[in-house]
Amino acid sequence: MTRRLVPARLGPADVLRVGAAGLRTRPTRVFLSALGIAIGIATMIAVIGISSSSREQLLRQLDRLGTNMLTVSAGHTLFGETSQLPTGAVAMVKRIGPVSTAAATGTVDATVRRTNLIPKAVTGGIAVQAATTDLLTTLEGSVTKGTWLNAATERQPAVVLGSVAAKRLGVDRTGVRVWIGNRWFTVIGVLGPMPLAPEIERSALVGFPVAAERLGFDGHPTTIYERSAEESVEAVRSVLPRTVNPENPEEVEVSRPSDALAARAAAAGAFTNLLLGLGGVALLVGGVGVANTMVISVLERRKEIGLRRSLGATRGQVRIQFLTESLLLSALGGVAGSVLGALATVGYALSQGWPPVVPPWAIAGAVGATLVVGTVAGLYPAMRAARLSPTVALAT
Repeated sequence: MTRRLVPARLGPADVLRVGAAGLRTRPTRVFLSALGIAIGIATMIAVIGISSSSREQLLRQLDRLGTNMLTVSAGHTLFGETSQLPTGAVAMVKRIGPVSTAAATGTVDATVRRTNLIPKAVTGGIAVQAATTDLLTTLEGSVTKGTWLNAATERQPAVVLGSVAAKRLGVDRTGVRVWIGNRWFTVIGVLGPMPLAPEIERSALVGFPVAAERLGFDGHPTTIYERSAEESVEAVRSVLPRTVNPENPEEVEVSRPSDALAARAAAAGAFTNLLLGLGGVALLVGGVGVANTMVISVLERRKEIGLRRSLGATRGQVRIQFLTESLLLSALGGVAGSVLGALATVGYALSQGWPPVVPPWAIAGAVGATLVVGTVAGLYPAMRAARLSPTVALAT
């Protein structure tokens, strides 16, 4: 009785062993092919990780600074002219029930320079502003050097510099003098960063009384800052225009500084998508490299394929062998790229003082991308190897 030949079955361990054997014989080519995959994956994970770390830092910053601050500024009249806020606007805002604190600044028509010998036009982009004494409390800011304005110093030629203004003036300590308007003012403090009020960082701040007495300030606030209970922000926002300027509420503009930080995060997200596209291109190039390596491998190993087929290997087994090689090659690049991307994220985040965040879904996506690339890149070479006739392969 004739027995039917049954081809031997390859278990998962056998498939992995046979697939890895093909990679071990060409380490340099394998390294270069995997490098293309690794660059693409590392780029994508680093971009996602850095973006996520930046967003986490922003969220922590918003939690720390709060989203319960609103700013009120003068808008425009019906004829397009800039309007003015009433001189008593701050007091009126403080009368709103949920408002816990309010302060104001007013633009002063003067320049600040390191000495009176510097030309008046060279201002370094520094504005001079009058400020109420409760401004620092309202903004929840900090003084890095010296002290803030108080009931005594707001009436004297004393000035507090924002962090950026201090750097541009070359002031790193208190007690020095700067030239404001046509007289000397003594620096009594330097502020820390103000993320919710970047205009304060670029300003020289003096008291309302001294600004009116010696710098020609008219007493009208330019910007009012107020804080209220978190759950009352929208309610306060709706009544601020009519409270500040009952006669012309349409000439009052109200905004929330934390919204600007959120908008900045959204803009950074658009840039992240662009970098992800570049990472995808790098991954595609890596996939082409893997496909090229596998095609050359099939051409170089025709005799090996013919011998295996002569010894009983089926077309399906040859196909799965080369497909496994392609998957292992891509997985090698994917693992290396994931590690490099995670390390790049952690290194950059720590250098910026951010909390390092590498989303798990990014790693899972990287693994999935490498499997797809490996499958697509190895499909044609695997089918080509399976179609080789044993006799023709052994004869070449």
